[in-house]
Amino acid sequence: MRRYSLLSCLLAIAFYACAQGKQTKSKEPVDMDVPANTKLEKATFAAGCFWCVEAQFQYLDGVVKVESGYSGGTVANPSYELVCTGTTGHAEAVQITYDPAKISYEELLEAFWQSHDPTQLNQQGNDVGTQYRSAIFYSNEDQHKLAQEYKDKLQKSGAFEHPIVTEISPLRNFYIAEDYHQNYYNQNGSQPYCHYVIGPKVEKFKKVFKDKLKKENQ
Repeated sequence: MRRYSLLSCLLAIAFYACAQGKQTKSKEPVDMDVPANTKLEKATFAAGCFWCVEAQFQYLDGVVKVESGYSGGTVANPSYELVCTGTTGHAEAVQITYDPAKISYEELLEAFWQSHDPTQLNQQGNDVGTQYRSAIFYSNEDQHKLAQEYKDKLQKSGAFEHPIVTEISPLRNFYIAEDYHQNYYNQNGSQPYCHYVIGPKVEKFKKVFKDKLKKENQ
């Protein structure tokens, strides 16, 4: 099960290496057949464990690709082990490539707020550390404005019992995580963390956004 210590990170990597030969790869639930002239955009979010966040956003109609990685830190090309120490300033993040003709940035923000608890500071459940912080990394001023306005409205609405602690910062870097982190849930669904932690989150997410899922996942 995923934990927050460096030792646990190393054990998770070792477990993966041992089990790699036994895995059955699953198809990633994303739109791969995108017309060449489609104008795509990107959104970058951090909401705790990137395995969880990636698995949720993959199901939204209009999302072409979701990549897990590291953002917001000061060390170039960090490894998972290094990020796990909490000393690099990076957050586990996902970068979402999407078709704005099918799904808007505002809709992605809605999914972001629903995908985790934005009132937990540097933590999501048992995952503790600055690398698990809630954050929106905006690529332009339009994204910045929309993210801040959405956060302010949620704060004033009283939707959450506690104050929202989500960081809103400019996107300065995004380093794609190691290959074995990509499409993790779909390739490792039988592992305990996937089964007991990610699975329930994905099912809840799919129920909330049932009208916005890809047709094959409705």
